[in-house]
Amino acid sequence: MTEMVLPTHINSLNSIFGGTIMSWIDIAAAISAQRHSSRPVVTASIDALNFIAPVYKGWIVNLLASVNYVSNTSMEVGVRVQAENPIQNRTFHTASAYLTFVALGDDGKPTKVPRLSPESVSEKRRYEAAKIRREHRLALRKSLQENT
Repeated sequence: MTEMVLPTHINSLNSIFGGTIMSWIDIAAAISAQRHSSRPVVTASIDALNFIAPVYKGWIVNLLASVNYVSNTSMEVGVRVQAENPIQNRTFHTASAYLTFVALGDDGKPTKVPRLSPESVSEKRRYEAAKIRREHRLALRKSLQENT
């Protein structure tokens, strides 16, 4: 997904609002999850979102999303945000995030998602890392439920 940073997107420092980047990340990830599942999806969670570098007015933002892991009804989608300074012809890694989406059936309830078959070395690496993140998310959720 590609966006241009317009005056309505910037703060008093002439850089983009973090919330705008967050919104674009959610949209790019949802598109990826819908394409994989062929179903409507909802965002279940966003893991730590790390902003690495600022993005300025007039720059181009490229969001690269991929389904990294699939469970029964949920999917982890990784998004890498790259900003491009078109005047200097330079590209910067500016943010990364992992999101979990749940696919919905016709009844509006979670429904099964097609399995993921990682093939390339990088797909297999992302799959294994996502499996570990999922275990951590589930353990955190269990711990929070026990302490409420």
